[in-house]
Amino acid sequence: MKTFILPLLVGFGTGILSAWGVGGGTLLLLCMTLFLGVDQRTAQGINLLYFLPTAGVSLLFLRKNGRLAKQVLLSSVPLGVIASVACSFLATSVDVALLKKPFGLFLLFAGILTLFQKRGNS
Repeated sequence: MKTFILPLLVGFGTGILSAWGVGGGTLLLLCMTLFLGVDQRTAQGINLLYFLPTAGVSLLFLRKNGRLAKQVLLSSVPLGVIASVACSFLATSVDVALLKKPFGLFLLFAGILTLFQKRGNS
């Protein structure tokens, strides 16, 4: 069951959570490393591949609902691509053990911010 069904259920569940805006990619990364025995670098690569279609679908729905800020998109995409490439090279050159603690702190900080974030009109 663990070789096919469990990863399928994890991907399906995190996909649903991602559609709800919960951060399914982060949950997918945690599930792969903690429960499925995938090493962190491989999980990060899978997570990036997982992100592409979900981000594309999100962009389509934001555009459809008139909530896509084109100026923000045009200014953030080039910088995001440059940062992604630079950080990918950095992540492959750094020992995995060094990445675990900063990533854990990032998740903790992101979780705390989410708890205290004020809800706007959506």
